[in-house]
Amino acid sequence: MKIYLTAIIKAKEEHQAEVLEVLQNMVKETRKEEACELYSLHQGTEDKNQFVFYEIWKSKEGLEYHNQQPYIQAFGALVDEKLQEKPHIYTTHIIS
Repeated sequence: MKIYLTAIIKAKEEHQAEVLEVLQNMVKETRKEEACELYSLHQGTEDKNQFVFYEIWKSKEGLEYHNQQPYIQAFGALVDEKLQEKPHIYTTHIIS
């Protein structure tokens, strides 16, 4: 079953450029993954420190593989110091 995921990330203002660079690298690398159907990064229009990922994965196993990749681990290392709060992650499925 496909997995639809939305992640909301809020960078600290002074680290916004660095966080954006890491997120853009995640996009570049993740789109190479076999299980990735869609991986898009958005930035807030009013709050430039807010980033939103919208993702579609072919399977739970593919998402689990993704979460173990070094570029995702590198992002995890930024969370405590460079983000306003831990990312909010919503996993959903289509109902209509």
